[in-house]
Amino acid sequence: MAWDTEQTQRQLLDAGATLFARHGYSGTTMDAIGRESGINKERVYSYFGSKSGFFAAVLDDQLATLLEALPISGDGPAAVGHYALALFDRLEARPELARLLAWESLELTEAVAVECRTDSCAALATGLTAALPGTTQADAEQLLLSVVTLVTGWWTLSRVADTILTGDTTPETRRETLRQNAEALAAGAASATASAGAAASAPPAPAS
Repeated sequence: MAWDTEQTQRQLLDAGATLFARHGYSGTTMDAIGRESGINKERVYSYFGSKSGFFAAVLDDQLATLLEALPISGDGPAAVGHYALALFDRLEARPELARLLAWESLELTEAVAVECRTDSCAALATGLTAALPGTTQADAEQLLLSVVTLVTGWWTLSRVADTILTGDTTPETRRETLRQNAEALAAGAASATASAGAAASAPPAPAS
């Protein structure tokens, strides 16, 4: 019987996403990939060349579209709050994505799927400048990074949360808090931009 190459690769990539998210690159063995996927581990080498090549392929497959289809909509800080909620909901449905992001930074020297991820992030930053008039692209990029870091931390820094939070630690409470935090960050960025603009347009002080 001929192998269904596309289906076989899909099974391997899905198994890799599950195990790499759980254990990282170093903690995942090729034997475990074989057991999880139900496919001989030698297929990994024939399709992806090596374990490291397979790890990069899994990250590329999972993370390339992480931030896509989550546009910035609306105006003002509320638009940034809504974006934080949408990202939270995506990661709550697929928490392995946040963990894979963390393993990418811990175990690779450079990002995967750079071109498409850079394009989607640039589009989001542009959306932020539209929602927060006067904000520069550079400021919007910094704001986007802050929001993504805040949201993903719920899954990648969960043990830190255990040591800090003594009250309500439900996802619902954290979700609402993240919305408020994202709006506060956006308001701060907009205020800083307005202050800088006012300072730049102010007439010079008279010479004494």
